[in-house]
Amino acid sequence: MAKNKGQRRPKATTPKGFRDYFGAEVTARKAMLDRIAAVYHRYGFDALETSAVETVEALGKFLPDVDRPNEGVFAWEEEGDWLALRYDLTAPLARVAAQYRNDLPTPYRRYAMGPVWRNEKPGPGRFRQFYQCDADTVGAASVAADAEICAMLADALEEVGIPRGDYVIRVNNRKVLNGVMEVAGILDPSDPSKFEAERGIVLRAIDKLDRLGVEGVRALLGEGRKDESGDFTKGAGLGDAQASIIMSFVQVNETAQKQLVRLSRSVPEETGSQLRVAAYDSNKHVDAGWRDEVTSKIWNRQVLSVLMDISGQSEIGAEGVKELAEIANLLHAQDYGPDRIIIDPSVVRGLGYYTGPVYEAELTFEIKDEKGRPRQFGSVAGGGRYDDLVKRFTGQAVPATGVSIGVDRLLAALAAKGRLDNSAQGPVVVTVMDRTRMADYMRMVGELRAAGIRAEMYLGNPKNFGNQLKYADKRQSPVAIIQGEDEAAREVVQVKDLILGAKLAQEATLEEWKSQPAQVEVPRADLVATVRGILDRHK
Repeated sequence: MAKNKGQRRPKATTPKGFRDYFGAEVTARKAMLDRIAAVYHRYGFDALETSAVETVEALGKFLPDVDRPNEGVFAWEEEGDWLALRYDLTAPLARVAAQYRNDLPTPYRRYAMGPVWRNEKPGPGRFRQFYQCDADTVGAASVAADAEICAMLADALEEVGIPRGDYVIRVNNRKVLNGVMEVAGILDPSDPSKFEAERGIVLRAIDKLDRLGVEGVRALLGEGRKDESGDFTKGAGLGDAQASIIMSFVQVNETAQKQLVRLSRSVPEETGSQLRVAAYDSNKHVDAGWRDEVTSKIWNRQVLSVLMDISGQSEIGAEGVKELAEIANLLHAQDYGPDRIIIDPSVVRGLGYYTGPVYEAELTFEIKDEKGRPRQFGSVAGGGRYDDLVKRFTGQAVPATGVSIGVDRLLAALAAKGRLDNSAQGPVVVTVMDRTRMADYMRMVGELRAAGIRAEMYLGNPKNFGNQLKYADKRQSPVAIIQGEDEAAREVVQVKDLILGAKLAQEATLEEWKSQPAQVEVPRADLVATVRGILDRHK
């Protein structure tokens, strides 16, 4: 007779596309988010926590590269309604703004931080659950709200440890691009759905400029392109004249640069030198010349002039250029120059709900990729104006603008620059030498905790004292407390400085070892003061 097989044990493995976060990672993330929240709070934004679950209907049809709203999300049916884990923090905000519109102040300024979930194919560094950190203003039509978001983002990056020169915030306006597409004949204001597929391909092509280069983008505007692996990507199918108009937009910076250089040759030398400095490689925004208010204004004025030449025949395009000019002026008034924030037409942002200014924070320092090749770190935040999102709920236009920071990417950037402390200090460990004196050891722990010192008593098998010290090492404990029967009788304790001990074991000579003892005996009454002194020395 066959034996009944026991119940199969579950596999202890993280689901594909998900990951676990341990102590130091969680602590580092919380510390970073706390600093960002302090900046947002200083700007007058209030915290908001929304449900992790929304109706699929509320999430809307705003997921990239999908046709149905329940693709790309983790969704399930419940009592006739389809529910889903939130895809981002913006759609829940739109629902909140509509649901509580009679109770919230107008404008409503909020920030939110938390996990989001995307049912997408995972890959290296691409997870199905990740953290976002958003800040939005709902109910303000003025582009002053967009300028404020950009300034606040710059302050937040600097607050967490990304100094000026290591980042740039690039600002564009989707109205300008819409104007360009109208001039190119692929946008009909009377019928927005017309040429929608072509516009989507154009947007994605421009968004890939950094990766594909000018020729790659040009190919995607036409019939399409074949990549190195032989895979073919279908293009927008634009004619040469249409593609040329789009490419003139893509190459605005180069055109502005050439125009300034030409102009510099026909004016007095002093003015010409300023023009040449302003024109000098627009990507080198951290060059000393860019910190000069005059040259930075020259550059912005020239870029805006070129944009007006390309899109000004369109009413919406001209409006977008004027809004960019106003944003630039508002930022200059607060001393946010091109060393931090620049006008850059190459920024398009992929999501379809952006209706005006768009912005992206890029980290400009170099790191090494998996093959050891240098490359720039890239984007860590992005956002823009989305005036139609709340309208889905209310039927009335509600202006809104906001930004989202990729928390995991920003943490990775701080780690790459050596500005993230992943070696979170563990608790002080009170060792156990005598089972009958557990109350005494717990009293020591209580005194340390009451003094604000993180501490714990060893709760494992106390027979092997060496295992207790190994445990303290694994916990990255700075100090171990030891009191055996003899020390208790003399009312003293042994305080072992584990950080100093590890350092001496690696580097110290015998003389140094003797002169800097890592373990000292102190009166029991001096326990807290002694531990505090050791912790202060190692801060």
